[in-house]
Amino acid sequence: MKKALLLLFSIVFTLLAGCSDQPNPETTFKNYMKAWENQEYEKMYQLLGESSQKQITKDKFVERYQSIYQGIQMDKLSITYNLPDEETEYEKGDTPSFDFDVSMETLAGPIEFSHQANLTFEENDESKAWVMYWDPSMIFAGMEQGDIISAQVIKPERGEIFDVNGQGLAVNGTVISVGLVPDWMEDDREQVKEKLAELLNLSVELIDEKLNQSWVQATSFVPLVSIPRDNQELIEKIRPLKGTKFQEKSARVYPLGKAAAHLTGYVGSIQADQLKKLKDKGYISTSKIGHTGLESVLEEKLRGTAGGKVSIVDAEGNQREVLAEQGAVDGEDVNLTINADVQQSIYNQLKGDAGSSAAIHPQTGQVKALVSTPAYDPNEFILGMTSERYSELKNNPQKPLTNRFNSTYAPGSTFKPITAAIGLETGTIDPSEEMSIPERSFSKEGWGDYSVTRVESANIDKKVTLRDALVRSDNIYFARTILEIGGEAFLEEASDFGFSEDIPFTYPITASQITGEDGFGKEIALADTGYGQGEVEMSTLHLALTYTPFITNGKLLDPVMIKGEEASVAWQENVVSEDTATILRENLTEVVNNPEGSGYEPQIEGLSLAGKTGTAELKKSQDVEGQENGWFIAWNTNDPRLLVSMMIEDVEGGSSYVVPKVKNVFKEQLQ
Repeated sequence: MKKALLLLFSIVFTLLAGCSDQPNPETTFKNYMKAWENQEYEKMYQLLGESSQKQITKDKFVERYQSIYQGIQMDKLSITYNLPDEETEYEKGDTPSFDFDVSMETLAGPIEFSHQANLTFEENDESKAWVMYWDPSMIFAGMEQGDIISAQVIKPERGEIFDVNGQGLAVNGTVISVGLVPDWMEDDREQVKEKLAELLNLSVELIDEKLNQSWVQATSFVPLVSIPRDNQELIEKIRPLKGTKFQEKSARVYPLGKAAAHLTGYVGSIQADQLKKLKDKGYISTSKIGHTGLESVLEEKLRGTAGGKVSIVDAEGNQREVLAEQGAVDGEDVNLTINADVQQSIYNQLKGDAGSSAAIHPQTGQVKALVSTPAYDPNEFILGMTSERYSELKNNPQKPLTNRFNSTYAPGSTFKPITAAIGLETGTIDPSEEMSIPERSFSKEGWGDYSVTRVESANIDKKVTLRDALVRSDNIYFARTILEIGGEAFLEEASDFGFSEDIPFTYPITASQITGEDGFGKEIALADTGYGQGEVEMSTLHLALTYTPFITNGKLLDPVMIKGEEASVAWQENVVSEDTATILRENLTEVVNNPEGSGYEPQIEGLSLAGKTGTAELKKSQDVEGQENGWFIAWNTNDPRLLVSMMIEDVEGGSSYVVPKVKNVFKEQLQ
């Protein structure tokens, strides 16, 4: 009897153990959904039944999910479901099903659908398990065998950039695509290619390479380069050549070309490293993006938001169902305070030289021009720049790709009014008091062989007032003044002029500095700082802004570039007193209007200007000749509405080379 009971207990235990180990469909379903949500497609495939795996191989299964999801830019995939609360026992012949919901983000907006998963029990010599039934409806509920998913990106129109008067600076226009149709070339193939190569600055080898692309048929239009629509002279030279064809195409156009190159920048295809950083913002491999200048700075405003359409298409190419669709949102147009005429006028004066210039309205802070030369033509990047041409620009010793207006340089004597202002504000300078300067050079004990030297035009009087020192640009006067002020006090006062601080401006401009990281160090460095040498560095825009307190009676203006933004806002209030501003205005007017003044020649009849010249010497030691950068900054004193700051590198004659160029701008813009 005991043996019989023991045998019965053993049988029951074995059956119970077998039931507990028996796989259930809920587990398979949950594992499949988890693998799907984690995009682990191979794991999903392993959970399919034999009949489903006969429909599609593992490689094709994985590739299909990957290509569809990449094509629609799938993101934030979420799969939810509710399983029965009660434990259910299943027979081998059962076909249980479970509902689930899928949601995801795509290039066309959100897609959501509900569907049902069906399972069956499969048993063979090696295994037994509940497995998933799969067909294309498990990708999207409406899909059938033979269907594909179509994903279309609807591109937005890029916002345009206009000047203060509505003139285009970066606009959406058209260019002419020049190409060849092989069949049309007839027997003149070699002559046509040679002539086109000459006219378009291409190599015959490059033309052959384009004609020999795998997709090219005898009647194909093979584009070679794009050219501006208004280049009619070149178009008429190309037109008679057999095989040539022209097509219009949409493109970004920069009407001012070189004159505003560093201001506008240009757009181009997104680079791999950019795409890696920006793919979460809707960029794709074919996106265009601002590479430099305002095209880059204002990218978020200008780019707009792409739309899209995701749909199920049958084997014949017929659209069966739209899964998601949303229109594109065009980018914003941006209107600037920049005046295209002023921009062009300054460029015309600077071209041929390496230099920088900024123009502002000195009572509102509105920026009227930002120019860097030499420059490149941003249209070249749009039309199709060859690698040879880019290398030529990159290796040009004058560096036309370098933006000089957002860089800093030693300001030379244009810094002296700032030293004067600080001297007046601290009581160090009495404008009526004469400083005795008996010699042309000035040195102090401990300076060794180093001395500060007067320019020849300043070496006239042995006793000098502030007015004399500014008009004749006397280095010794300002070197001795800053020594009396003291380094710590000078730095504290100079901070009111915005030094070592980021300029609050749309376009990033390198911050100006009074000293390097180690401060003034030796007394010589402090003395040199007083007249704009030492380690002082300024951008042409910041220099222009530092003169605004002299015009506004104390307010350092916040620069404005976007039209409609509030003008006449203070970057710093009460930088100087009204008395100090008045004194400096009067003295700087004499710099330009007094025959002794360094900015006197040439005179402009009927136009009163005030300003300051500067020549910054760049040399490694006092006893060697170095490069000279010439500066001039000026504004019109009657109804001040234009202030121009200009710097030209490596000039002969220092500021005297720059003065007429700035005055020509005033003649063109205000006379």
